[in-house]
Amino acid sequence: MRLLAAGHEVVLALTQPDRPAGRGLRPIASPVKRLAQARGIALAQPADFKNLQDIERVRALHADALVVAAYGLLLPRGLLEAGRYGALNIHASLLPRWRGAAPIQRALLAGDTQTGISIMQMDEGLDTGPVLAQAVTAITPEEDAGTLHDGLAELGADLIVEVLDELAGGRARPAPQPQAGVTYARKIDKRETELDWTRPAAELERAVRAFRPTPGAAARLDGEPLKIWRARVVDQPLTAGTLTPELLAGCGEGALQILELQRAGGKRLAAAEFLRGHPVRPGARLG
Repeated sequence: MRLLAAGHEVVLALTQPDRPAGRGLRPIASPVKRLAQARGIALAQPADFKNLQDIERVRALHADALVVAAYGLLLPRGLLEAGRYGALNIHASLLPRWRGAAPIQRALLAGDTQTGISIMQMDEGLDTGPVLAQAVTAITPEEDAGTLHDGLAELGADLIVEVLDELAGGRARPAPQPQAGVTYARKIDKRETELDWTRPAAELERAVRAFRPTPGAAARLDGEPLKIWRARVVDQPLTAGTLTPELLAGCGEGALQILELQRAGGKRLAAAEFLRGHPVRPGARLG
């Protein structure tokens, strides 16, 4: 959208095939596809780039640049060299920190106080190419993966427009990434979303924010599945894994006051509303 608003011609939109979603598991079009269809932009949805015809279709356009954002597929060399300025990736971290699939969640889990956007000239490595520009933003204590994603999306949209202008004017100077400070943001595994109550409360509170709005931080209350959506750290000694009738959860260090939660098959509820329908017995255990 920002590229179009800035006056750039988008000659082709590439997005992954429609994926089943929702309770009916019906194929859902990506936002990129919906925008392309609304604006009359040519569209392609290859499952991968093993078919050389898909690569040649892009190369035949002789575009200035291939702009990539959260595409989810590795691009072959034929595409990396398709544009006059190559392929430009809008990456949601301050490279070389958090190369890889889940930079937003990893920054939150690690307790980083800042992150940002890197516009990178892509090569065949995993987010290893030279950086054309970066923009920094703070991570506030209230930030979750959803709000941070949205803020970074706005930042990235502004920055890619600036970089394209710099490239067109011959002013862009790509800088190799330093060797020091490299970290990898591997994809989130479902097991990581299960809260370990022997860990410090501060770590668990960060996990709750990192896994919001999806997939949610998972727990079990007396063996029953539970999602915890909001919590805050409190300085109160409790045995790790215990849950009081006031929804204070004991951790390995400190405790969590659970503020919003959800039973399997139920709705997300504020703590007070949850307790009206599901009072917690003394001595309840979290797993």
